[in-house]
Amino acid sequence: MTDAKPWLTIIGIGEDGPAGLSAASRAAIAAADLVAGADRHLALLGETTAETLAWPVPFADGIPLLLAHRGRRVVMLASGDPFWFGAGTVVTRDLAPAEWVAHPAPSTFALAAARLGWPLEDTTCLGLHAAPLERLRPHLAPARRLLVLLRDGEAVADIGDYLRRAGFGASQLTVMEALGGLRERIRTLRATDAVPADIAHPVAVAVAVAGNGAVLPLASGRPDDWFLHDGQITKRAIRALTLSALAPRPGEMLWDIGTGSGSIAIEWLLAHPSTAAIGIEADETRATRARANAVALGADRLRIIEGRAPDALADLPDPQAVFIGGGLSDALLDDLWQRLSPGTRLVTNAVTLESESLLARRHAAHGGTLLRLDLSLATPIGRRRGWRASHPIVQWSITR
Repeated sequence: MTDAKPWLTIIGIGEDGPAGLSAASRAAIAAADLVAGADRHLALLGETTAETLAWPVPFADGIPLLLAHRGRRVVMLASGDPFWFGAGTVVTRDLAPAEWVAHPAPSTFALAAARLGWPLEDTTCLGLHAAPLERLRPHLAPARRLLVLLRDGEAVADIGDYLRRAGFGASQLTVMEALGGLRERIRTLRATDAVPADIAHPVAVAVAVAGNGAVLPLASGRPDDWFLHDGQITKRAIRALTLSALAPRPGEMLWDIGTGSGSIAIEWLLAHPSTAAIGIEADETRATRARANAVALGADRLRIIEGRAPDALADLPDPQAVFIGGGLSDALLDDLWQRLSPGTRLVTNAVTLESESLLARRHAAHGGTLLRLDLSLATPIGRRRGWRASHPIVQWSITR
């Protein structure tokens, strides 16, 4: 046990400056040897007797500068709630829990909801300062409400353009600048309207989604036409059954070996915002296509490794689930059986007689579940209809 006090105090500051700070925040600033923050935050704070450190751009460059003052009484200023799409999470990764304390202020999300009367528990909140607007895609459905933090006025124009292209040009945008301060300004327009040229940072946009654009389904097994592919894709029905066998859970990592279009990994990522996935793909064109699919569907956190398993698996973070979509062989399964930790889920699909035989032997040796999937689609036969059978799929799933 130690009685040492935290050397770093992270303070959320709003556009109302010192007037909105708590007593604890004001006391920490008064006692500080150093106050660090972006130029905007230091300007909001005003005069201080402490030494000041202007945070550089990019943000990561400021962390070693801050850590160089470890042991002094240091205050770090951040916007609103530092742990909701804020700087606090990034900085404290390098610190022990006893080294820091935080005093949050109302977040921009809270202020925006208070202005609009929107229930935060039923509103999607996104920080897109440095993230692609495509992260909106899974949330675009009529009558949904989104609160989005953006970097500047140009990004407001970009979001309107994106909504129009997605078929949601009827959406209402409420542009909110400098909420909570003297510069606060709120304006409402349609996604199809011209955006004012004088939008100032910090800016948030509330989106009341409306329109007839395609809505990305929530269930796994999204339609194949949501994915760019060259025919090498785990088809919709098989994909749904494969995702069911992989059983994504919050916080888990997937290895998608032979990712092809990336459809399995992308749907894994869409299952929960805390999931992670790595796609391994030997073909450069397919790897590029998988990346594009991931961005387009709001799953840009998909990491693609160009290479062939098992060699490409070296030094990757341990997975909780593995799917083999391409390159199935005894050598790969042998490697995975040695490499994977106990409790890892493994799923693979076979379509050829040779790969079926391979899975049958593995099932006999290790157990698990061996499932044969025979699917047929009703298609025209002249004026009538008949069943057109697809190639049967054999799926082996097992927990290591």
